[in-house]
Amino acid sequence: MDRSIPAIITGIVLLGVLVLMWRSWRKRSRRDAALTAGYPRPENAGAALGGAETYYVATTPRDAPLERLAIRGLGFRARAAVAVTEAGVTLDLDGNQPVFIPASAIDAIGAAQVAIDRVVETDGLVCLSWRLAAGTASAPDDRRAVDSFFRIIDPNDRARLVDSIRTIAATAHQDESEA
Repeated sequence: MDRSIPAIITGIVLLGVLVLMWRSWRKRSRRDAALTAGYPRPENAGAALGGAETYYVATTPRDAPLERLAIRGLGFRARAAVAVTEAGVTLDLDGNQPVFIPASAIDAIGAAQVAIDRVVETDGLVCLSWRLAAGTASAPDDRRAVDSFFRIIDPNDRARLVDSIRTIAATAHQDESEA
């Protein structure tokens, strides 16, 4: 009897926490339901410029690294392959459809130390800043700015991946300014 009451209280508290977590995720999923991950992949993506095996951490609103977006295909951590071509970047997360980000949607690439529940050494994460595809019918021009965070598995791939993404982003933005 001495141990049963604390065990029951602990069980009720844990159940309450689980219910609150479930409700919060449902609310977040409804809030982000209109957001779409990526763009249609072009038929000719061009030459491969780089790639790396990574751990995908999260996608968050720009400059809010502690607020995960529940975008279908980008809502959960996963092992991922990041491929860079002349047309853009493809994120291939295990268990999800590949997400294509055209070079014109990429705003920046850099380093980070914190994202959601992941804290690593200084500059241990790669932060890809980009804009989502146009939103819903009620907000067709909503190209929300987001950051996607990755942890590169092989450190030798990091510089090559970051440089290739910088190159295609700069080229795309230069082409836009000339047009």
